[in-house]
Amino acid sequence: MASGIWVVAETRGGEIRKVTHESLSEARRLADSAGMAVTAVLLGKGVADKAAGLGAYGADKVLVADSDEFEPYLTEVHASAVAALAAGGQPAVMLMSASAQGKDLSARLSAKLKAGLSTDCTAFRMEGGKLIATRPMYAGKVVVEEKAKTDLHLATARPNVMEVAEDPSRTAAVENVSPDTGTKWTEVVEVLADQSGKVDLTEASIIVSGGRGMKDSANYKILEELAEVLGATVGASRSAVDAGWRPHSDQVGQTGKVVSPNLYIACGISGAIQHLAGMSSSKVIVAINKDPDAPIHAKADYSVVDDLFQVVPALTEEFKKVLN
Repeated sequence: MASGIWVVAETRGGEIRKVTHESLSEARRLADSAGMAVTAVLLGKGVADKAAGLGAYGADKVLVADSDEFEPYLTEVHASAVAALAAGGQPAVMLMSASAQGKDLSARLSAKLKAGLSTDCTAFRMEGGKLIATRPMYAGKVVVEEKAKTDLHLATARPNVMEVAEDPSRTAAVENVSPDTGTKWTEVVEVLADQSGKVDLTEASIIVSGGRGMKDSANYKILEELAEVLGATVGASRSAVDAGWRPHSDQVGQTGKVVSPNLYIACGISGAIQHLAGMSSSKVIVAINKDPDAPIHAKADYSVVDDLFQVVPALTEEFKKVLN
């Protein structure tokens, strides 16, 4: 019989990503409410020494496979390995992040394990030993609750939504495993990594975004300056990306990245439904737009109806005074 909650850890360059700590913390909360144990699955290269540390975030046990074949990430390799472990361990719930990797892996696992899948979830609870997953649909127009009909329920959690709960006194039992990785059909020839050094939008706690109202790519300099003072990451609306002002990796929205920062500052963004779908779960939203009828104002916690080219530099100077 299926039992227990598993979390598939996400690594990059031998480091465990913050989204894994979020998923583990949520798994611990769910497990405590249902009387279950939490198992983390850690696949990567040079990660064995980090396995025990996952106990601090809620893992009771860590299944670790440290091998060259798990770096860089390959869908078929990781999916085969996790599926093989799950077939033996029979978890009732398997959580991972709704990151690019998590979305890719969860879909393949759902097919391999013939398990129900809930994606981009914003809340979870346990009911009668089953996971109830809450997630937005139709660009955020509705919110639904889902329960899988299968014994195993896979789910991905939206980054930055689940609270990280760390207890350094907790430790996890570590078990080294060598799961079957199946047939490798592809090979990574080259990885073109982002060299900017900035925090990825999906993990940023503060985002400063610009839209059509920025008028030109050169004007993003004022957003970069504000972001530097706040320790933020710069984002963009689809219209700004389509205009060639920012790369697609900066796009926030339904066809870009879904983000949930503590603070989202929207500059010159009208607030089309596609953009709102990507940032409406932000904890605090500040809108700067000279159009008082712009839809973004209805979603914002704080609105500034004024010229962003006057407001943003002024904000930057005031933040410098407060934060320095």
